Amino acid sequence: MAGPAFRAAAVRVRTPATSANLGPGFDALGLSLGLYDDVVVRVAESGLHIDIAGEGAETLPRDESHLLVRALRTAFDLLGGQPRGLEVVCANRIPHGRGLGSSSAAICAGIVAARAVTIGGAEKLDDAALLELATEIEGHPDNVAACLLGGFTLAWMESGVARAIRMNPADSIVPVVFVPSKPVLTETARGLLPRSVPHVDAAANAGRAALLVEAMTRRPELLLPATEDRLHQEYRAPAMPESVALVNRLRADGVPAVISGAGPTVLALAENGAAAQVARLAGEGWAANRLALDAGGTSVLPLA
Repeated sequence: MAGPAFRAAAVRVRTPATSANLGPGFDALGLSLGLYDDVVVRVAESGLHIDIAGEGAETLPRDESHLLVRALRTAFDLLGGQPRGLEVVCANRIPHGRGLGSSSAAICAGIVAARAVTIGGAEKLDDAALLELATEIEGHPDNVAACLLGGFTLAWMESGVARAIRMNPADSIVPVVFVPSKPVLTETARGLLPRSVPHVDAAANAGRAALLVEAMTRRPELLLPATEDRLHQEYRAPAMPESVALVNRLRADGVPAVISGAGPTVLALAENGAAAQVARLAGEGWAANRLALDAGGTSVLPLA
């Protein structure tokens, strides 16, 4: 049986940073942010060549172990077969190991690029299959759902299959991220979580997560109570005490702030008119960045 046919031209894929959990929405809620990695993939005659600029340029592998390449290979298998060779160029802007979805961005870039460079790829691997594949590689759907779909997302598993819905966050919300200089491994942060939590805490988080959907989409004035969390942030404090302290300090000042994903980045959901002031609140040791809300998710763009 003949394998797939590939486009001769290169494809360019842009993937956004993401913030998962948003306080109470552990492993379920995600937000797509206006900070992007760009990847260009071209099918070559033979071999594998990888160029990396920006974040991770000094540390990421340039072989088959690269997460983006592994995602490409997995997607090509589902699409019918591997190309003879690959040329991959990465322009990375999403910080690594900071809770801003850099691994999800690499995974989504790989599977979308594989689909785009394969003739008939969209018919063989539709959007629902992309989410399922990205979740299989990542291990959970919250970041990859936001990365693929853009906007504000709710993801869940249903009979072992990843599902997600996309919502439009309120225009007045401005994400401000406070990025520390040192990373924290996701495995380390997850390892600090208890196997069980008090029923009262689980009930409180369920209510806050439901409120957060309303606050993010229609009533941002409710974001401070809606972002309260009892399931994961304080348990992770030993791995990121400065981050948890910053969250508590911002919240005491009335700013809806949370640990972004597994941390250690802190995400504040500021009002449009107050974002610049909020960005100045962290002090030394933090790179504060005011970001846009991303609406498009992972996209295939012109090369020019």
